[in-house]
Amino acid sequence: MDTLAQFHFLRPWWLLALLPAALLLWAIGRRDDVRKRWGRSIAPHLLDALVVERRSGWRLRPVHLTSALMALGALAMAGPAWERERPPFLEEKAPLAIAIDLSPTMDASDLSPTRLERAKLKVKALLALRQGARTAIYAYAGSTHLVLPLTDDARLIQTFVDALQTGIMPRPGRNTVLALRTIDADMAKEDTPGTIVFFTDGVEPGATEAFKAQVDSGRSLPVVLGFGTAQGGPIKAQEGGAPEAGRPRFARLDVDALKRLGREADVPVATVTPDSDEDVQWVQHRVQSHLAQKESESDARWKEAGWWLLIPIALLSALWFRKGWTVRWVGAWLVAVFVAGAGMPRDGVAQLVPRTADEPAAAADAPTPARQWRFIDLWLTPDQQGRRAFESGDFEAAAAQFQDPTWRGMALYRLGRYEAAQQAFAQVDSPESDFNQGNALAWQRRFPDAAQMYTLALERRPDWKEAKANLALVQAMLAQQDKDEGEEAPDLKPDKLQFDKRKLPKGGKEEQVLAAQNAETWMRNIQTSPTELLARKFMLQAQQPAPGASSAPSAAGAKP
Repeated sequence: MDTLAQFHFLRPWWLLALLPAALLLWAIGRRDDVRKRWGRSIAPHLLDALVVERRSGWRLRPVHLTSALMALGALAMAGPAWERERPPFLEEKAPLAIAIDLSPTMDASDLSPTRLERAKLKVKALLALRQGARTAIYAYAGSTHLVLPLTDDARLIQTFVDALQTGIMPRPGRNTVLALRTIDADMAKEDTPGTIVFFTDGVEPGATEAFKAQVDSGRSLPVVLGFGTAQGGPIKAQEGGAPEAGRPRFARLDVDALKRLGREADVPVATVTPDSDEDVQWVQHRVQSHLAQKESESDARWKEAGWWLLIPIALLSALWFRKGWTVRWVGAWLVAVFVAGAGMPRDGVAQLVPRTADEPAAAADAPTPARQWRFIDLWLTPDQQGRRAFESGDFEAAAAQFQDPTWRGMALYRLGRYEAAQQAFAQVDSPESDFNQGNALAWQRRFPDAAQMYTLALERRPDWKEAKANLALVQAMLAQQDKDEGEEAPDLKPDKLQFDKRKLPKGGKEEQVLAAQNAETWMRNIQTSPTELLARKFMLQAQQPAPGASSAPSAAGAKP
């Protein structure tokens, strides 16, 4: 029903071409009506004797074929559409923030080995489903902390998720409202609609109004995946020791409370499935559904479906080759065009091969072999063929087909051939070209050149926030390279871990550096484990609360 409600024509004035199709049928029918043509000239009793009646029954005639082709062509040109199309370079995956509950009850062992360890496995399964989409990780208990900002590096995400423990949180308890508001404030900076999924074993009753307000706001969609069982289980002690004073010893999952939250706040709620990944598939489906819903409400371009009518048009056109239905030399002309075009190179497809350091100038400047003509060239341009290959994931074929340098560069970029992609992007003079060249250069670790290209893009588009973010990231990488080259890590580990607030970056730049660096390289440069690093980071953040933030939950709709 939603499809029917959204069905419309992009160019409805083309439907006026249906009138000539109907008039053609009427005119031919009137012309063939002998009685009407001669009724005024011949007496009716003589006309009955002169007219030879046609055989009974309907038969297909050229006029019917012509009218049908005109009608189908009019409908195709009118542009029927019922769904929206994403821009070609828009990220196809919605951003996702995973909020992992690190309250003590997540150490319960009713899910083997513990609820928290099972949540880590579900994060890994979810990352595999998302296939390179951007994901952020948050940890929360009595306070909320960003573990990693949005990144598509699954290995880096898994490294820090594996390091999460309940004992690293600086404030006890569970404040889901604070977590929801903190994460929503970060996700509001994204252009693409996002989703916030809570991996938790409970949501406090006072958070229902906050969840309902979040759903009604139309921003990031909250989703809750409950960990645990109704029967519950004992809570494992930290590092094999005895439970701390005041720490709960047994925990049950309040399934009824989660169902009530979903019913009253209209929040998607589910419980973990220990023996399958149906739960993470459900989460991913919610993420995609939310993105599709938001895009349907946006000004995204409508996907035109009129080209499907070319199939019946082509089939009906084949009937013109019946004897007596067409001029015979038309078929001969088509055959001549087909034979003459076979094996002929297409104009303008010879390109110069990029010169390499080991290749002589004569060979490097030699044109590539001419692209051979194929039957599909009758129907699709090289760029259209490249687009089909690009959308199907065959980037090698797409790079060979595309004539448009930007699209060819995107195909080469997806293949990881960043140097060739940068050369393709350089053929276009635009700020987008500068931005794309910067991305390709950054992947080659040519950070000074990448920073220069981002700067050129910002000179032409000063308010381009993606270029600003990438420029800051590349500059941070340059600074880190200089630091790594100028310092040598000591061989001895410190006897005691000290906290130096002066060395902490401000304004969230620490997270940007962590997201940009390779996980293995970065880990080799620190002298503490990831768990200790996160514990230090969370403690310092708890000592310096964000302006206006409060650790206590506030009423729904109230300003933090």
